[in-house]
Amino acid sequence: MTNKYYEFFCPVKVIAGKAALEHIPFELTGLAAKRPMIVTDKGVRAAGLLDPVIAACEESGLEIVSIYDDVPPDSSTTVVRDIATVYRKEKCDSIIAVGGGSAIDTGKAVNILVSEGGDDIAKYSGAGILKHPLKPFFVVPTTAGTGSEVTSVAVITDEKKGVKLPFTSSFLLPNAAIIDPRMTLTLPPHITAATAMDAMTHAVEAFTCMAKNPLSDAYATAAIKKVSQSLLAVMDNPKDENGRLELAQASTMAGIAFSNSMVGLVHSLGHATGAICHLPHGLCMSLYLPYVLEFNIESIREPLGELLLYLEGPEVYSATPAARRAEASISAIRKLRDALHKRCELPRTLKETGKVLESQLEAIAEMALDDGSIMFNPREVTKEDALSVLRRAWA
Repeated sequence: MTNKYYEFFCPVKVIAGKAALEHIPFELTGLAAKRPMIVTDKGVRAAGLLDPVIAACEESGLEIVSIYDDVPPDSSTTVVRDIATVYRKEKCDSIIAVGGGSAIDTGKAVNILVSEGGDDIAKYSGAGILKHPLKPFFVVPTTAGTGSEVTSVAVITDEKKGVKLPFTSSFLLPNAAIIDPRMTLTLPPHITAATAMDAMTHAVEAFTCMAKNPLSDAYATAAIKKVSQSLLAVMDNPKDENGRLELAQASTMAGIAFSNSMVGLVHSLGHATGAICHLPHGLCMSLYLPYVLEFNIESIREPLGELLLYLEGPEVYSATPAARRAEASISAIRKLRDALHKRCELPRTLKETGKVLESQLEAIAEMALDDGSIMFNPREVTKEDALSVLRRAWA
């Protein structure tokens, strides 16, 4: 499975640690930005997470000109257009996105409109459309999962047409990602669990899919180790700053890994399930991960077996015969999911979600086959294959 040729690209500056937010003004002024706009959602603002960001800017004499806090969980072209209008009216010159995947994607899309002009975001959809760098853009993630802070992709819903528009360009990458444990301390248990499993899935798929390479492998294995060592500790002690920082860094590292090595069938099924049954992305990732690994096992025995070291540590790894390590890795992931289910009822099967009907499996399988990530799955997938994975994941 070694690639003779690969590319690895991650020009995002990462600013991480317990006082990371205080560095935002320095980064902004370094790009001659003086009038930043904050893009976020109601929940983030209500949790008081904007306060340290605003305080940091004001202390250095930077004025936050505008705060847009109405980003919906599934961002839309209308919202993007509204924010761009405010940005222009207030003569802003940079964007700070504070939030989860939706706020970050929205910030990326707004940056396209205010940099390129016009009101129609749809015409920039696709890959390779953007030809110029955009305005200064900073991201402060408030969940530890999506890795959007280091990816060159955004997805925005076109409500009128009822489709999700993908945007891909290296110009969408933020100038810096600010990883501060204060931003995830208030995450409720089920979101902590689902987003950490999102990061875990990014890393496991990055390490076992077709486009894996030595550089993405290094990021992927480090992310898996961090999630394995810190997730349950944080579930039991949500205010554990060190553990929170570990999970946030794991998410960023997994983001760097998968944006360079791609993901596979877990994501294809997850995207389809999210679209048809409106389940959160991280929950779908956690749910499908072991079933897809079982489906892929004969094609990924070696890399999957290697992951046992990062999932369970050196003692378990050396005590497990090489021929059994791939299965042991899947068991380790199942064990982690069981522990999470006990602590916050994170669903392990489609039935446990209470939101998926058995009659929908066919539609999910069909839609998954059209998902771009299926091309990088290490094993060819037919509709029957997808259905059999879904049936196993059902109960």
